[in-house]
Amino acid sequence: MARPFFPKTFSLSRWLGILIKEFIQLKRDRLTFGMIVGIPIIQLLLFGFAINSDPKHLPTAVVMADPGPFARAYVAAMQNSDYFRIVGSVDEKEASDLLDRSQVQFVVTFPPGFHRDLVRGKAPTLLVEADATDPMAAGGAISVLNKLGMEVFAPDLPGLEKPVAPPVELRVHRRYNAEGLTSYNVVPGLLGVILTMTMVLMTGLAMTRERERGTFENLLATPATPLEVMTGKIVPYILIGLIQVTLILLAARFIFDVPMHGSLILLYAVVLLFICANLTLGITFSSIARNQLQAMQMTFFFFLPSMLLSGFMFPFRGMPEWAQVVGNVLPLTHFLILVRGILLKGNGLDMLWPQVWPILAFMAAVLALGLKTFRRTLD
Repeated sequence: MARPFFPKTFSLSRWLGILIKEFIQLKRDRLTFGMIVGIPIIQLLLFGFAINSDPKHLPTAVVMADPGPFARAYVAAMQNSDYFRIVGSVDEKEASDLLDRSQVQFVVTFPPGFHRDLVRGKAPTLLVEADATDPMAAGGAISVLNKLGMEVFAPDLPGLEKPVAPPVELRVHRRYNAEGLTSYNVVPGLLGVILTMTMVLMTGLAMTRERERGTFENLLATPATPLEVMTGKIVPYILIGLIQVTLILLAARFIFDVPMHGSLILLYAVVLLFICANLTLGITFSSIARNQLQAMQMTFFFFLPSMLLSGFMFPFRGMPEWAQVVGNVLPLTHFLILVRGILLKGNGLDMLWPQVWPILAFMAAVLALGLKTFRRTLD
């Protein structure tokens, strides 16, 4: 006769024994306990302090074709508004290069005769070029520019107390995304987010699962060298990542109509580098984790700040400096700049190195940590 699942009487002592046993087991599993405490704290800090949908102190370059007092007063007002951080006065060619390299968010051009036209009551055209690859980052600052002309010039120019028209005609040029479509920003960003999640998680779980079952040690006992084993296990995930990228690019082009101005060969080379960085991290997690649950927890612990601090969901320049420092350590931050630069701006090889070397440095540091913890298994 089968034993009933529930006993006839509920024993408080038995129940307390099971309860105490679970707490003891949880205490011994320090990684899981750290995740229970650490993940809510990280979410609280990130959403409470780091996330800002109205970015300020955006780097702005100025092209001064007419460096008169009115132009200088307007630039000072931009700086005082807290939405702009003036990085310097440049020429047109250098300004375009700064936008292509994502080093500035805005370029404001004061045309020749700006001072003369203001004095004569004519509305000079003020050209504002914005890096619109992230439409959310530029919206608030542009709305401030529309109000600055009246506030700056009203005390010095007669007739502006009750103006019929604005003293300055603001002409905004949203470069790389003229219509301000969010799909131009989100869809290329999904390349990095999906690769980060799948490559790290799949690698970490696969390696940990084999170690739990004992099949990895059996594989190492064969005549195959450790290098053959590791490359043989990693290459399939590289191919999976490239297939994912191809599917996303096809959807981006034919469903969301995302422009592709740059070289696809260069894009795939950058993707391959990013995949290798994530696979290195996944292998390191698998060497540290004792089971699949811990590998999954570590993956989520890394994925959460990567998604929030990389500039995928929220404007990167709107975060405080400490959050930007953390974000610059994460490879996803630099990968997003690379992908958007190649697809939307047509950036070439000469513009990629400032974002490539941080990914290489991250991969080298993680690889050194992984080899330190994984060497005993390979030996």
